[in-house]
Amino acid sequence: MIRILLVDDQALVRAGFRSILEKQPDLEVVGEAGDGVEGLRLFAETRPDLALVDIRMPRLDGLAVTRELMAAPDPPRVVVLTTFDADSYVYEALRAGAAGFLLKDISPEQLVAACRTALTGEALLSPSITRHLVEAFIRSPAPVDDGLPDALRDLTEREVDVLRELATGASNADISRRLFLAETTVKTHVARIFAKLGLRDRVQAVVLAYECGLVRPSGASRHAVPGHRHGPTNGIG
Repeated sequence: MIRILLVDDQALVRAGFRSILEKQPDLEVVGEAGDGVEGLRLFAETRPDLALVDIRMPRLDGLAVTRELMAAPDPPRVVVLTTFDADSYVYEALRAGAAGFLLKDISPEQLVAACRTALTGEALLSPSITRHLVEAFIRSPAPVDDGLPDALRDLTEREVDVLRELATGASNADISRRLFLAETTVKTHVARIFAKLGLRDRVQAVVLAYECGLVRPSGASRHAVPGHRHGPTNGIG
């Protein structure tokens, strides 16, 4: 059973989400909050596995709530909700530890799938959200190409290849096809990357890959494989 906390200042949104989620046998809404302060209080009481948090709320916004939740012992997975696919908080919320972003107009099926996916460590970034995340790096100067960034020197060459693919939003199945690896091998590489770099999930891997300059907003990596092409960014998962 996945225990879920809803934090949104719109009662109709909370009611709609609760109605959708509680129809599923493995999903349970354990609390609803109308603002960030109440959300943190309910988190302490209910200790949910997953918090769906609105980005714009009175008293305490979703960015501050995400930071507080991620600083707690045994934090929940946090998925940030927004009505704006160009929300200026996207990058900061992901850096704060959010597992991903969801637009409030997603279908019931996508909402249910997202709640389940969030607990697996997969990224929850729609193509439009990923595009805006990447745009945050367009304004930054390109790093000097002086070899592999220090933060990645513990990775093997193959692990660097896998990290590049993670940065495009690729799933394990996508990476398996692109790098001609068994999917089980890809999962092993991903686990080792997370362990070596101290990453919690794929979203953190995406942010790190861009921050250290391994991947650039143009879609070309610093150490691109000749003839290698990246496919389109995935949606949920």
